[in-house]
Amino acid sequence: MDSHVLLHALVIIKASLGCRTGAVHVNHGLHEDADQWEAHCRAVCKRLAVPFISLRVDARHAGGESPEAAARAARYAALQDWLPPGDCLLTAQHQDDQAETLLLQLLRGSGVKGLAAMPALTDFGAGQLRRPLLDYSRQALLTYALDNDLDWVDDPSNQDLGLDRNFLRHRVVPELRERWPGLSATLARSARHCAEAARVLAQVADQDLAAVAGEVAGALRVSGLQRLAMERRRNALRHWCLQRCGSTPPAAVVERIVHDVLASRVDAAPCVRWGGYELRRYRDQVYLLGQQPDDMPAGVLDWRLPRPLVLPGSGGTLSMTTESGTGIRASAVIGNALQVGFRRGGERCRPVGRRHHHALKKLFQEHGVPPWERGRIPLIFIDNELAAVTGLWVCEPYNVVTGEPGLVIHWDRTPVHP
Repeated sequence: MDSHVLLHALVIIKASLGCRTGAVHVNHGLHEDADQWEAHCRAVCKRLAVPFISLRVDARHAGGESPEAAARAARYAALQDWLPPGDCLLTAQHQDDQAETLLLQLLRGSGVKGLAAMPALTDFGAGQLRRPLLDYSRQALLTYALDNDLDWVDDPSNQDLGLDRNFLRHRVVPELRERWPGLSATLARSARHCAEAARVLAQVADQDLAAVAGEVAGALRVSGLQRLAMERRRNALRHWCLQRCGSTPPAAVVERIVHDVLASRVDAAPCVRWGGYELRRYRDQVYLLGQQPDDMPAGVLDWRLPRPLVLPGSGGTLSMTTESGTGIRASAVIGNALQVGFRRGGERCRPVGRRHHHALKKLFQEHGVPPWERGRIPLIFIDNELAAVTGLWVCEPYNVVTGEPGLVIHWDRTPVHP
């Protein structure tokens, strides 16, 4: 009903908008009548002379996952991928939806960002997402729909009290509204207050993160974080994770970061993992990374030049360019082939300009390479002898001399998926 009201109102005012309008429907395929609902939407758009697009998604939920959350995630992912650059998607959530969202977030123990509920405007894919009906109640939309003889389909799952939102909508909110008739408007106002507070906290976090930025891009200084008051420390960490992961970690994870990582010994190597990410500390810096396998495969890979070499797992891709006076001496490469392996322990290298060979462990320590990175850095071998450490050193005697052609190795760390 609410989506039909939004579309109908948009058609009425579209002449004054001066822009293209259309409708997009997501078919979740979860109900036996899903195709009939899609046909209904198509027919409505035909009557209103509105261009119609349907997207089909696999909205099945995994074990332990909320069916409602899985469907919502699939729907928004499909819409985000589809939305043309610069376009704006309008959705029909209203004041009562906003009140329900605030109550759900409150019952989940959310902070002010969660209690801000749904924003009226946000970036979305290559465009924007707007919710223009947040100031209108469900009753106001129903009155509009009846006054304009609109017809719509009610999803029967909206009556399923096993879903948290439906339980609130049909059992809890009516009881609350009996006592407080202005419930939805009041809760929506609270959501706006929380949204304002969340914006202020984000501004404070941006200032704090700039002050504690690490030497390595994207890392943070532990000593700088420790000088912040505990509340600002947690706020900065949550905002940092939101910027880099798109979501904030659970409160328990934040506490582990504060007490197990930031407060650990300087020579420790703590790691906290959650939701496909991991936070690690090395010396005075903390890093937020996508979870990586602990070890790269043993053995070596044959690299036939000049073709790129895709590394196993999520190791990325190696490529090569020929340049004068830098890189590995081209004349040392036998049969246009190199071998690529990963650290297993005991490797030694004499970097250009050094008088003696050094263990890679010592060189990595001197260079400040975090321990978890060391086993993932591609090592270049020539005839079973270490010739270069990608991105760091060329080992004697494989370095070029002035004017001699050299092979420069480039490492694109973007994972390559089949």
